[in-house]
Amino acid sequence: MNTGTINHLPEQDRPREKLLLRGAKSLSDSELLAVILRSGIQGKNAIEMARDLLNEFGSLRKLFNADLNSFCRLKGIGEAKYLQVQACLELGQRYLHEQVTAGDVIDNPRQVKTYLQAKICGRVNEVFVALFLDNQHQVIHYDELFFGTVNASSVHPRVLVQQALTHNASAMIVAHNHPSGVAEPSVCDIEITQTIKQALKLIDVRLLDHLIVAGNRVISLAERGNL
Repeated sequence: MNTGTINHLPEQDRPREKLLLRGAKSLSDSELLAVILRSGIQGKNAIEMARDLLNEFGSLRKLFNADLNSFCRLKGIGEAKYLQVQACLELGQRYLHEQVTAGDVIDNPRQVKTYLQAKICGRVNEVFVALFLDNQHQVIHYDELFFGTVNASSVHPRVLVQQALTHNASAMIVAHNHPSGVAEPSVCDIEITQTIKQALKLIDVRLLDHLIVAGNRVISLAERGNL
């Protein structure tokens, strides 16, 4: 009888034992989430509870971005498990931050994309952010600067110039999200990029890239030749 534990499973199929034997990459999303949740409830083990959560929200991104009330709608899911998941998410983001700030971002474009994706892909509204870099292309500062619809009237190049001077930056990477999930850059996105590039050029700061984050995709305007 299932009493809310996974002891009835073969040892090699229990998430924690499987993680030790085969590594984290061998676990499914529900198994990894079960390790975080640690325990189930009467009649439902941690794996089943994790599956219910994933089915309820439809994706890990939506699950991790859920507020406390939404997260706790399912029976047996309380504040403690919400806090466990949020702590895990924050540790992951801090790890990514350390990875990005550890060296030349030009040498680690994938890490930069992953970091910015983790920071803004789950937002329900558009947000425009910037990474300020020194002359070794190491990250000095991350900032969220503009909110709402990203267009020529809402993104102010003078603010980017002021912040670049404040942080004594030599280069910048900017990014914004598309909550619609459509990653393709708009004409407005390309025009804003050129306007920012020219404004920063006046103070001898290079715009290295403008990234567009939409769900699981990150588009680089530099790689597209739009910079």
